[in-house]
Amino acid sequence: MAFSFSITHCDAGSNARTGVLKLSHGEVETPAFMPVGTLGSIKAISPETAWDIGYRLILANAYHLYLRPGHELISKCGGLHGFMNWPGGILTDSGGFQVFSLAKLRKIDDQGVVFQSHIDGSRRLFTPELSLSVQEALGADIIMCLDDVRGYPATESEARDAVNRTTEWASRTITAKKKVDPALFAIVQGSMFPDLRRISAEGLHSLGFDGYAIGGLSVGEPHELMVEMIDATTPYLPTTKPRYLMGVGKPQDILESIIRGVDLFDCVLPTRNARNANLFTSTGTLNIRNARYREDQSPVDSNCGCALCRNYSRAYLRHLFQEREIFGFTLATIHNLNFYFRLISDIKCAIRENRLNSMVKQYSSQTEEIND
Repeated sequence: MAFSFSITHCDAGSNARTGVLKLSHGEVETPAFMPVGTLGSIKAISPETAWDIGYRLILANAYHLYLRPGHELISKCGGLHGFMNWPGGILTDSGGFQVFSLAKLRKIDDQGVVFQSHIDGSRRLFTPELSLSVQEALGADIIMCLDDVRGYPATESEARDAVNRTTEWASRTITAKKKVDPALFAIVQGSMFPDLRRISAEGLHSLGFDGYAIGGLSVGEPHELMVEMIDATTPYLPTTKPRYLMGVGKPQDILESIIRGVDLFDCVLPTRNARNANLFTSTGTLNIRNARYREDQSPVDSNCGCALCRNYSRAYLRHLFQEREIFGFTLATIHNLNFYFRLISDIKCAIRENRLNSMVKQYSSQTEEIND
């Protein structure tokens, strides 16, 4: 089935909208949050558990799977869907951010990126064409163009070079793409320079992609600057195509981004925080290792119906973390991913009822940090 995106409702008081992504592996209602399964696995839980929570689209990473076990092996095993037994949609990141953040040494030029593997130090050349080939072999439903990612802060000259190179690489990716499926998304860069964000968005829009991602954020910049760059980007992206904010996942950030017209999100925050004993609740975040929960027989969140909150107490979960029992990681991950799924579901309902702005204000006033 060819990829398509349709908008089903637009919020009367903001740029938020609900929609439907049609993929080769089913449909996904937007806005949507994608759990991160970088290596073909969502850490601490099974694909079946993610599906039962309600997720229909997850993220995996071309860079990591290219290095190990290799995209050729995964292709022989039925692609990533068959390899990890996941029936829903898969979006694969191109590897640009991982080369930027993990490679021991790297050198970027117009051809691509020469880098040393963070696993064994081997020298590799990653080009837009290779990134495309890897992602096609993985059998993803949505693939990303290789982009030139810069950290924060970056000079205007560095950011301009990255924009130009990202646009050129995106053009090469279109030329190299052999199949109608999967859908191909381009990634807007421009660091923290509004004019460069506009130039990047307009240049990529002119090439005609299935969707557009906002990249190069959540790399150390202040929150206010991140929001400013989203504002500087979304007006120049086509309203009829999905918009994906990469790597941004704090609940408040998701709300503020959806108001600005963003449709898709991914972040390691819910799963990583879970493994570090930090749980999201309807009243704020909770660190289950805190001594105050040693004898607390109440659920983590009385407003949550997940497997953790239905069946186990704060005292029991704290015990599991104190003893570093793997089951504790699993229960906490189930809880946090349930929290994110409910949050996105509530947001979609608010959009359909034209009350998203009031939901954002209410959420900000009701949630508070309850960590020590």
